[in-house]
Amino acid sequence: MYVRYIKRLLDIAVALTALFLLLFPMLAVAVLVKLDSPGPVLFRQRRVGIHRKEFQMLKFRTMSVTAPASMPTHLLKDAAAYSTPFQSFLRKYSIDELPQLLCILRNQMSFIGPRPALWNQYDLLAERDKYGANDIRPGLTGWAQINGRDELPIEVKARYDGEYVEHMSFLFDCKCFFGTIGAVLRHDGVREGAEKPKELAER
Repeated sequence: MYVRYIKRLLDIAVALTALFLLLFPMLAVAVLVKLDSPGPVLFRQRRVGIHRKEFQMLKFRTMSVTAPASMPTHLLKDAAAYSTPFQSFLRKYSIDELPQLLCILRNQMSFIGPRPALWNQYDLLAERDKYGANDIRPGLTGWAQINGRDELPIEVKARYDGEYVEHMSFLFDCKCFFGTIGAVLRHDGVREGAEKPKELAER
């Protein structure tokens, strides 16, 4: 009952409420993004949704238009070179994710679920298939997000996604939602750019 009907109704209600409350702050962020660096306000990225159906996920643009479009930020060799301090701030506090409220209203995403994989993250998609995690709607945040985020190996991240599929319920969604608030404030699991070899990192 919850998964089939109530979860979607809650997604719509909360997304509409959030958009109403955050409309002017989001407009202010949009203006600042435009003034901060050349390029569009929104960044559209090819992601994989429910049943592996692809969609265009929205974010506030937090990188130069010259940055690779189909690579996770934490895997870029020099992520800082593509970002301004303001853009890094938006990513640090996940403010760049707010346009995904529109993806939720379009029924492409949910508030809670596995984070939508990039179309070319074949290893992650294959691991998620083992747990049925590609057969539910991806989320703005999820169980893996509050248990390591960028720092998690692919197989561990997929296992957390599988745990979410297995235990999906209103209470578990609440746990993920409030856990996300704490994780964002603590910047848990956020990594900017690929890790340097140990000998370089120590210099």
